[in-house]
Amino acid sequence: MKNSQKSRLTRIGVFYDGNYFYHVSNYYFYSHPRQARISISGLHEFIREKVCEMEFPDTAYDEIPRCRVVDSHYFRGRLSAKEASSRGNILYYDRLFDDVLMAQGVTTHYLPVKSFDGKKEEKSVDTWLSLEAYEMAIFKRYDVVVLIACDGDYVPLARKLSSLGIRVMLLAWDFEYKDDAGFTRITRTSQDLLGEVAYPVIMTYEIGDEEHSDRDVINALFVPPTPTAIINENITGEMPEYIEEPTDEILTGEVLSLKKGYGFIRYEPNNLFFHWTYVISGDFNDMMEGDKVRYRLARNNMGALIAVDVECV
Repeated sequence: MKNSQKSRLTRIGVFYDGNYFYHVSNYYFYSHPRQARISISGLHEFIREKVCEMEFPDTAYDEIPRCRVVDSHYFRGRLSAKEASSRGNILYYDRLFDDVLMAQGVTTHYLPVKSFDGKKEEKSVDTWLSLEAYEMAIFKRYDVVVLIACDGDYVPLARKLSSLGIRVMLLAWDFEYKDDAGFTRITRTSQDLLGEVAYPVIMTYEIGDEEHSDRDVINALFVPPTPTAIINENITGEMPEYIEEPTDEILTGEVLSLKKGYGFIRYEPNNLFFHWTYVISGDFNDMMEGDKVRYRLARNNMGALIAVDVECV
């Protein structure tokens, strides 16, 4: 390989669909045996190595040109300051996660969460991400664009980037699990999107492949389970959002079960999820199964009833 080729920099731009990334990170923290959130720094190192592997498959390691994440952007809807201030410490936790992203050089792009027919919904994030990614790819001349997304709405973006000669890598997670309320939760990546990109990377396979994957790189994808790391990464980065204002009626009930950072209140016909940040009186860490609590009802972004404004009786 010529020296000019060896010295050439392969420029990588990373674009996060924030809601999708947060959902995947929650899965590994709450439902996967690893019980750990995804590390932003570890993910960027994995991307760098995977791009080198895909771009230069037959090149000796010491001959591979430099691959570097030169740009990364995170897109998500966000509540207004007024609404967030009425929901416990959500402003504080938003800032904690912002600190994580800022420390890793990730540029944040937030769209306001708006109300439609009384429900709070995130709109147009995929459109905004696509427009920004396409524009920046032209002006910043990325060699590879990495999408952390699963929605088929990104197919036009992948096609447009390919027409510019830019290779698109997709990090895809497909998983299924049962939550503590007994509901089956399924996440699947659009097959159209997988078929459109140059480098589809099935992360559930990469993480679970004990024999062939580089375990040091895979293990670095997750935040170490220590109190300091938990604070420094995004375990408390964002509070789960609910899309309807809580009811005025105050109900009473009994704590059915408690997990790491969340619990369930006995309620017919389905038990009610509550996040530790929804506890407004008392300390979540002092709660025990069987405790009596007061709460109000709201709905999450999947339309399911949850308990908010929880306080110990």
